[in-house]
Amino acid sequence: MGQCVTKCKNPTSSLGSKSGDKESSSKSHHKKGGGGGSHKEEPSAPCSKATSELSNGTKALEVTVETPVVPAVMGETRKDEFLDGDGLSMLRIEELFCCYKDEQEDAILEEGMERFCNDLCVDPAEFRVLVLAWKFQAATMCKFTRKEFVEGCKAIQADSLKGIYSRFPCMLLEAQGEENFKDLYRFTFQFGLDAEEGQRSLQREIAIALWRLVFTQDTPAILERWLDFLAENPSGIRGISRDTWNMFLNFTQAIGPDLSNYSEDEAWPSLFDTFVEWELEHRKKEEEQAQMAKEEERRCTETESSPSTDRLETEGSRGSQTWGGH
Repeated sequence: MGQCVTKCKNPTSSLGSKSGDKESSSKSHHKKGGGGGSHKEEPSAPCSKATSELSNGTKALEVTVETPVVPAVMGETRKDEFLDGDGLSMLRIEELFCCYKDEQEDAILEEGMERFCNDLCVDPAEFRVLVLAWKFQAATMCKFTRKEFVEGCKAIQADSLKGIYSRFPCMLLEAQGEENFKDLYRFTFQFGLDAEEGQRSLQREIAIALWRLVFTQDTPAILERWLDFLAENPSGIRGISRDTWNMFLNFTQAIGPDLSNYSEDEAWPSLFDTFVEWELEHRKKEEEQAQMAKEEERRCTETESSPSTDRLETEGSRGSQTWGGH
């Protein structure tokens, strides 16, 4: 994702190695169970004790009160309390978040994000991670707040690494929808801004990377020429405004690859006028170079064929003289 996503290139961790699927009962037991190992056998013990001492009303009452308390301390009966209406475990989502969150800040930051992508077996710089950030509605690159992570997992119906990974095909398919892609496209601009710096425009290099990334599934024919134009920076382009970013999507949909239906009279950003002029000039030069190459090839062909013709004419002349001599 943007500036920091290129740092993780070799996700080798096994999927689900930090899935957050482990039970919380053992943690609760060690923290709250004062008797250490003696409580482990307690859930089954009260039942046998109850049958053997039913004749003693006092003992039976003690057992009845004690039985539900021990599993509650161990977390065994609390699982259902953390399930939402769709069957997701809020406890698992919170535990998964805690696996990667920063020690100082209540958020997953760059280092945790790299480990998260490693364990998901995805490259942080690939399109799937951008789509995941979109579904999580992340406000900043290389960062998931607790709220973004929890709400994002609920949105995609996943409470483990395995669950998140299994949702990728559906998320990619969803991103292909016209309205969904428009939303993803506009999200990407905001996602690329440095919120802490109060940026209002994307740095040129970041914009180029994000344009190439967001169009991964459906690449416009004109995209590479547009990116070449920005990279060559013919008019001192430093940043890309929100209006330019948003209008480029309209440009790819409305203007054909040959640019023949582009009109400066329409309400396009001035940068597009400059691009069209630059592109048409480049195409003109390329056509001229191609024509010159053809002319050169034709001259070479004629030059190569000329000696053969002269030789045949000379040999024919000599043959006539010889015949006449006889």
